[in-house]
Amino acid sequence: MPEIFANFLAPYLVYQALDATYGDTRAMIASAMPPLLWSAYELIKIRRIDAISLTIVVSILLTVGATALGGSARLIQIRDALVTGAIGLAFLVSLLVMRRPLIFYLARAAMARGEEGIAAYETIWDQPGVPAVFRWLSVVWGLGLVAQTAAMCTLAWIWPVSRYLLLSPPISFSIFGVLMAVSLAYIARRPAAKAIVSKASVSNARASKTSVTTPAIRQT
Repeated sequence: MPEIFANFLAPYLVYQALDATYGDTRAMIASAMPPLLWSAYELIKIRRIDAISLTIVVSILLTVGATALGGSARLIQIRDALVTGAIGLAFLVSLLVMRRPLIFYLARAAMARGEEGIAAYETIWDQPGVPAVFRWLSVVWGLGLVAQTAAMCTLAWIWPVSRYLLLSPPISFSIFGVLMAVSLAYIARRPAAKAIVSKASVSNARASKTSVTTPAIRQT
C-alpha cells in the first residue's frame, strides 16, 4: 500500500493541492518528489549496488535532471517519460556493442547471490540456446519500453496535466505487465530459458548453504 500511494496517488494529490497556488509547473515538479523519495528509500533499504540498483540510480538521476531543467508542466512530463525510453534504447544498443546484452547482467543481479552464485550464473551463457533467449528478451523489452515512451509522450501532450498524473502510472504498469507476461510465456516454451532459472536456483541454494555452514566450521 505505501508503494501504491507513493507512485499512484501521492503525485496526483500533491499536484492538485499546489496547482492553484503555485502554478502547474511548480506543482508538477513537487508531484515528482513522492515517487523519487520512495525509490531512494527502497535503494537504501537494499543496501547494495548491483546492476539493478545502478539502473534505479540512473533512472532517479535522469528524472531529477529532467525535472530540474524546468519548462512547462507538459515538457517536464515528456522529459520524465523519456527516461524509460532511454533504458529501452540501452537494451537495444547493448545488443550491438556488448558481447552479452545488458539484460543478462540485470538477470544475474536479480537471480544470483554471492560469489559462487554469480560464478555459476556466468556459465549459463555458454549453454546452447541461452544467448538467443537473452537477445530475444532484449529486443522485446527494448522495443516495448520505447513504445511505452512514445505512448506516454503522446498522452502527456494531449491530456490535461492532472489526468496524466492520475492515469499514467496504471497505464505504465499495465504495459510492464504485458511485457512480463510475454516474457514468461516465452520462457515457459523454451528449454534453454528453463535451464537459466533452474541452474540459478541450484547455485543460489549452494551459495546459501555455504554461507550457513562456513561460520559453523570456523567456530569449531
